[in-house]
Amino acid sequence: MRAGGVVASAALLLPLVSAAPSATAEQPGSGALQREFAAAAARYQVPQSVLLGVSYLQSRWDTHSGAPSVTGGYGPMHLTDARTALADAPHHSEGTEDPRGDTSRAVKTVTEAALPKAAELPARLRTLDRAAELTGLRAKELRRSPAANVRGGAALLAAAQRELGQPLSGDPADWYGAVARFSGADDSATAATYANDVYDVIRNGERRTTDSGQRVALRAAPQVSPDTAQTARLALRTADTGQAECPSSVACEWIPAPYAEFGEDDYGNHDKADRPKSQSVDYIIIHDTEGSWDTTLRLIQDPKYVSWNYTLRSSDGHIAQHVATKDVGWHAGNWYINSKSVGLEHEGFLAAPDAWYTEAMYRTSARLVGYLAKKYDIPLNRQHILGHDNVPGTTTATIPGMHTDPGPYWDWAHYFQLLGKPFQPTAGPAASVVTIRPDYAANQPSYTGCEKAGQACAPHGSGAVRLHTAPAEDAPLVKDIGLRPGGQDSTTDVNDLGARASTGQQYAVAGREGDWTAIWYLGQKAWFHNPRKSPTAVGAKAPVLTPKAGLAEIPVYGRAYPEAGAYPEGVPVQTVSAFPYKLLAGQRYVVGAEAPSEYYFAPTFDTAGHRVVRGNDTYYEIQFGHRVAYVKAADVEVRPAR
Repeated sequence: MRAGGVVASAALLLPLVSAAPSATAEQPGSGALQREFAAAAARYQVPQSVLLGVSYLQSRWDTHSGAPSVTGGYGPMHLTDARTALADAPHHSEGTEDPRGDTSRAVKTVTEAALPKAAELPARLRTLDRAAELTGLRAKELRRSPAANVRGGAALLAAAQRELGQPLSGDPADWYGAVARFSGADDSATAATYANDVYDVIRNGERRTTDSGQRVALRAAPQVSPDTAQTARLALRTADTGQAECPSSVACEWIPAPYAEFGEDDYGNHDKADRPKSQSVDYIIIHDTEGSWDTTLRLIQDPKYVSWNYTLRSSDGHIAQHVATKDVGWHAGNWYINSKSVGLEHEGFLAAPDAWYTEAMYRTSARLVGYLAKKYDIPLNRQHILGHDNVPGTTTATIPGMHTDPGPYWDWAHYFQLLGKPFQPTAGPAASVVTIRPDYAANQPSYTGCEKAGQACAPHGSGAVRLHTAPAEDAPLVKDIGLRPGGQDSTTDVNDLGARASTGQQYAVAGREGDWTAIWYLGQKAWFHNPRKSPTAVGAKAPVLTPKAGLAEIPVYGRAYPEAGAYPEGVPVQTVSAFPYKLLAGQRYVVGAEAPSEYYFAPTFDTAGHRVVRGNDTYYEIQFGHRVAYVKAADVEVRPAR
């Protein structure tokens, strides 16, 4: 099941397919990109530190081999040409997943939305056209050539400076307004937040080797103090912060989702609650929208659509909140998770799968997650900060229809660095638990199905590793009997999660052989290449669980619902339905957290009858496959971290 839509016509795909250079193309010297920044800065009279700072906030100076971002942005300057990335189905309109994930009312179906035509796209998604006008370079060159792309970005900054009536000064402090304009933001707070982030990069400096092996450095200039009053000349709107719950370090506005009744026993598009008083908030779920910002905002304000708590914009990191965190959004496809989580949708509408995400969006997303984690005491780890692709189905029947966003190209390692919780080894190389941690840029597993079923995807960095039935590259991939009940093999399709582990996830070691490590995964041994000189996992110290002595196998669940006797009169008993998988004696799985058995009964618009049912059963969340799962505490014994 694909994570999101596909483009409206094959013709629109051509620029995407042709944009990436051959993997065997001759690579420039490791200092070439630094020289291109210097040349472009001199040509357009932009301070080099400003050009480097803006580029870092867009792409961290990566070229992504000419592949577009999730919003059709190309190259180190993220010049946008979103006409090549129009999707034909919004995120929750595609697939069979019920985003609400609860059988107490009818399955939630969602409305379709008209997609914007290319001419209707905002200027922030068409900056490549403007760069072509200013430089005289062809759009194709601006997409494919890093040197041309940097020139295009410099030309846009210089044009913004002139439009603001500012001189082409050599002092970076004089370019604050132009940097804010480059963001494409339509409100003053977001433009200022973006510019402040760029100037933080300038003041602190940065140095890294890019995805194409280029060494780029920006020397720290702590004395730079920009003229922040320049944003007043941009004449931007003031966003309505309303009831928005956001940290002061981001720009956030309140665009509420409707709580409305329509028809008999039907309402939308979320549920009222009183968290954390009624239930604890234990998870933050990372999604991508598979629709443009404007389309997404129209959908979230439709009471017949579904809902989530926050949406983040790609180009500048702007945040809109739609559902109060005390209330329950319909986003994850699992009612137990929905009732105990906050959902973050990240703008992206590239043909599935998503490619890369901007640094501006990563940064504001990490700040928001850090704020929410502190507010609700949510641990900053991969057992609690989940991708939508880590959320389990509710029953066996729902497993194949669960969504797969944000996909294998979301950079979890970088995201957790921004959260201040990098994935570090906490045990030696012979540890009994490992944390998956490949080198994102160098790790480029082959995928198919990005543009057409069975067609190879362009090489791209990834945080995922592939799992085999034996310690060999030509060994079959492990099977997922929930995803494929007929026992068919897993595939390399980009949306096939049957044989994939992701950065930050922790697994118990099941064996080692040469450069290969086996982990317990979906009730079987799963092998991945883990060479000592270039490891794809590091040792970890974490508690694990195993079936109690005397039990040959125990069931695994997709939700932690109470036992039948816990339900009061008037609240239908929810079946505690086991998955087809089995956790066998002798196998071990990393414990995420103790999970109380709870069910939030909320089938009506009138909240008077809503109830939180709590049982005596206790569960543990475990990293069972690519997705998390639950086992009953009564069935297992927990062994402490060692």
